[in-house]
Amino acid sequence: MSTVQGTLVNIIFCCIILLFSRFLWNYVFSPLKSFPGPVAASFTNLWRLQDVFSGRCHITHLDLHRKLGSVVRMGPNVLSLSDPQMLNQVYTSRKPWLKSDLYNVNDVLLPGGIRLKNLFSHQDEQWHLTYIRPVKGLYSIAKSQDFEPAMDVTINLFIEKMEERFMKPGKACDIADYISYLAWDLMSQVTFSKDLGMLETGCDTHKLMETSNKTLDYFASISQIPKLDRLFDKNPFIRLGPPSFEWATNFVIQQYQDRLAKGSPDAHCTDYLDHFIDLKSKHPDIVDDNTIVMYTMSNVVAGSDTTASAMCSALYHVLKHPEVHEKLCQELRSAHLSLPAQWKNVQGLQYLDAVMREAMRLTPGLPMLLERVVPEGGFYLPDGRFVPEGTIVGMNSWVVNRNNAVFGDNTDSFIPERWLPSEHESNEQYQARLSKMKGTDMTFGAGPRIKLSKQDHEWTLINSWFTRQHDIPVIIQEIS
Repeated sequence: MSTVQGTLVNIIFCCIILLFSRFLWNYVFSPLKSFPGPVAASFTNLWRLQDVFSGRCHITHLDLHRKLGSVVRMGPNVLSLSDPQMLNQVYTSRKPWLKSDLYNVNDVLLPGGIRLKNLFSHQDEQWHLTYIRPVKGLYSIAKSQDFEPAMDVTINLFIEKMEERFMKPGKACDIADYISYLAWDLMSQVTFSKDLGMLETGCDTHKLMETSNKTLDYFASISQIPKLDRLFDKNPFIRLGPPSFEWATNFVIQQYQDRLAKGSPDAHCTDYLDHFIDLKSKHPDIVDDNTIVMYTMSNVVAGSDTTASAMCSALYHVLKHPEVHEKLCQELRSAHLSLPAQWKNVQGLQYLDAVMREAMRLTPGLPMLLERVVPEGGFYLPDGRFVPEGTIVGMNSWVVNRNNAVFGDNTDSFIPERWLPSEHESNEQYQARLSKMKGTDMTFGAGPRIKLSKQDHEWTLINSWFTRQHDIPVIIQEIS
């Protein structure tokens, strides 16, 4: 063996020894060794990376918590918490706990090695509060009603295409796809006063949804070991990461430039981009061109995915439960709603509200650990156990939303009535119970023309940061 070969063997041997020593320390000497969890998780974060990669980590987390209790060790330095009492402490807005490095994977690497952060990825809570302040009011319930005319345009197009392509020919429709097209077109319509053409063409125009899904697949898995992102996506020499949002970025920039050059397309209807541009003069110290692009990208990409997930969940669960479907239809018919229905006319519909809350409780849009770093001094759990500073902790909405003490029995079942008063409780008791459920919940509808093609059909649910639903075949029929 040559000297060079011998040196190389020694280096490899030393690396193996160091790696083994690290694994051994994680298992034997870690201050978290008393917390239960999978054996593999005490050695390395590779365990949770592969679990997230499977698209079913929400099931794993729920099973582990039901077996091992309210605190589960998910990695050498990671704890998953499920006690609702911890929500206000872990995610406090007063002296907020630092976000973990998980969020850095969502940065964009610019030429010159500059990392461009956004509202989601930035770990500095003060920065986040500063940049969210100018736009916060635009997303209130009251302000959102200003965008209803734009929403109606897209909803009417959705109804038109459903009738034309599926109801009249009597063809089955995978409604999950079309709800996604609706969500993406709708968010584009309220943002730019123009859609993305998905409903019109009946396909993923420009493959934006496909790109988004692949990017989220990468982010969800690699964020479990953020250092890997430096090798794959943030490598300054050759990028090995996911497909980028280059098309979306270019699209947003083009819409912004066109708006500056041509003005608003509708003098009587203001969209989000108009509001963002207006903020530039109101908050010149915060909002510049790059900030406007950041706000707009968040609208189109993140807003579309979560909206689609909520609508798919509600529709699927309603159609799987005929008694709920019939009760909801009775309430909607009795309300004599216009089509599309307006918020002011549906906000008082108690059963519709219960259906939507239950659908989003059961299938939350983001069923992953939202990680925070325990601050200096550590903290004590409600049961008295101590968690040292520097530990990464998080809570999964899929687990928390199934807490029996808060939400009652059968939390794996779709029961909208849990959000309504029971005949054996006073109004004060109901309001207290409702307030507790709303405070714990970490998280459109159906009509008389739609039914599942097969009542026993089960959808495909993928957890890749956001919840994605697939394979919901329905039959759309005209009701006389």
